[in-house]
Amino acid sequence: MWRVTGLLWTGGAPHLEWSGTTVRVSPLQLGADLSFTFGADRRCIGIWRSGRRLPCSTSTVLAAVSRSPQCPDCQAMERSNSIAADTRLDDPRSFSVYLAHHGSVVKVGISATERGDARLLEQGALSSTFISSGSLLGARRIESLLMTTLGLPDRVSTTRKRAARVHPVPAADRGEALAEAVRRAAELPWPEGQGRCDSAVRDHTAAYGLPVDGLHPDVALRSPAPGSTVTGQIACTIGSDVYLRTSAGLVLLDTHLLAGWALSRAEPGAELTVPLEPVDAPPPPEVEQDALF
Repeated sequence: MWRVTGLLWTGGAPHLEWSGTTVRVSPLQLGADLSFTFGADRRCIGIWRSGRRLPCSTSTVLAAVSRSPQCPDCQAMERSNSIAADTRLDDPRSFSVYLAHHGSVVKVGISATERGDARLLEQGALSSTFISSGSLLGARRIESLLMTTLGLPDRVSTTRKRAARVHPVPAADRGEALAEAVRRAAELPWPEGQGRCDSAVRDHTAAYGLPVDGLHPDVALRSPAPGSTVTGQIACTIGSDVYLRTSAGLVLLDTHLLAGWALSRAEPGAELTVPLEPVDAPPPPEVEQDALF
């Protein structure tokens, strides 16, 4: 039985990852039809370790509403060997420090250099730039420096990211804000272990299919139910969210809610039957960081 394990960005494009007898992926192409029916239950997807997915030892059944696709034991094991949780500081790979624009805020973060833009696409950054590369510990030092000195956050809430997609800040303005952040970072004493790199700004909205004038979903998937069906046309895929044109309007599909489910191809002519909830209009964008510098 094949179960979804998440949405991946590879080669600059989104794919659903599936786990069964092995691991496979299927593309999520803009304009393509997406139609599937949920299976009988949702189960823990296990952990990713040493380049492969290890199944959950108990195949724990999960709640349909949880955004986490792992049971508590697998979450603990994941964090015990994690770059994000600082429990794998001996990783010998090169790491890059990036700045990401999320509409009303610029954040700082790190990513393995070999991954390129994948980390930025996974988190739904509208624009981004890399500022340095080198050792993992050096990347952490620079990240901490920019957080404490420039006041840049290392996290942006999902709610805030989604609100920024309704009326996206123009690409030129995003580029100016990132360039100003790079300029201010360049004035700081640079810790050892990281070398400065070309800070060219990348705009990611074309990869997502995000319209210049933005988009606002009418409804969102609330809680998948066994045997219910999703059917529509992919209008935009950004971060871990898929926006579908359906008979109920534009539907926001958080793929975190798909992970752990066995999905089957819906019957021809199937109707949309998943539980949905209205999406309120977002509040005006928050203005922080001295109006993004």
